[in-house]
Amino acid sequence: MQAFLKGGSTISTKPVKEKAAAGANAESKKPKQVPWVEKYRPKCIDEVAFQEEVIAVLRKSLAGADLPNLLFYGPPGTGKTSTILAAARELYGPDLYRQRVLELNASDERGIQVVREKVKTFAQLTVGGSRPDGKRCPPFKIIILDEADSMTSAAQAALRRTMEKESKTTRFCLICNYVSRIIEPLTSRCSKFRFKPLADEIQTKRLLDICEKENVTITSEALACLVEVSEGDLRKAITFLQSATRLTGGKEITEYIVTEIAGVVPKKTIDGVLSACHSGSFEKLEIVVKNLINEGHAATQLVNQLHDVIIEGEVLTDKHKSAVTEKLAEVDKCLADGADEYLQLISLCAVIMQQLTQNS
Repeated sequence: MQAFLKGGSTISTKPVKEKAAAGANAESKKPKQVPWVEKYRPKCIDEVAFQEEVIAVLRKSLAGADLPNLLFYGPPGTGKTSTILAAARELYGPDLYRQRVLELNASDERGIQVVREKVKTFAQLTVGGSRPDGKRCPPFKIIILDEADSMTSAAQAALRRTMEKESKTTRFCLICNYVSRIIEPLTSRCSKFRFKPLADEIQTKRLLDICEKENVTITSEALACLVEVSEGDLRKAITFLQSATRLTGGKEITEYIVTEIAGVVPKKTIDGVLSACHSGSFEKLEIVVKNLINEGHAATQLVNQLHDVIIEGEVLTDKHKSAVTEKLAEVDKCLADGADEYLQLISLCAVIMQQLTQNS
């Protein structure tokens, strides 16, 4: 009887296991949901957009020439990290990439102790000059220090000797937004490359490619607005595009949706503020500013947009523009220090009203 029960139990468990395995396989076959920023990150240096000088240098090193220590600087979202990662993948291939490249960014501990231990130890390792697939690869490793401007001066100073001493086996690539925050002895040891904000037509082309691959429909006005609000930052533009796609649920993306997602103050609202300033009535101005705060618009965003409107506009003379710009700078500083948004905006709009009435 026991044997019969045992036999029955073994027969009944097999299909269950098979079903479970089949379910696991089906789950593993599902494509992973990856953010579009990572999905469309350049895989090789030829895919990097708008940075010709850097690409030319990296191409030479890929063709067999030696690679210098590099310093990439420029605004965020212009392809600094993507460029060096793509170059490293081409140099070493998928097998050696993890062994030959050490990447440390701001989320990692990068104090003086880490530079002395982890970076120094990795830099001292010697490597061969061939890949498992038979291709030649350079006999050096790459250490990528992303967001190097957030490293302390002491940690940067500790790097100096390591860079010189281990030059036979290691190349350093420092990446930062502000080159002025990197100490002079380090900048003099590196070839400096400035990454420019991406041109509008380059951004538009890349965004249209993504829209085509993801089956997204977007109006030409929305695309122009997306490029404008991202200010040369392709990463920000792609993130906004993905957010807009999720929000619309596959429907057409309009300019209004892009404006809402980007947190930009609508043009209609800015025109309302300026018309209240033109009216010369402080009561009207007070109501408009209160409504602006109640709608949840960020004061810093309004300051930035008012700056562009006033500088590019032809209503005020240069003398009056300079007075308004000075006040804009003062308000921006106060907001950064945590001042009350309502009081700062009232103060700013009062100065704009004063200059407009004097001008007329």
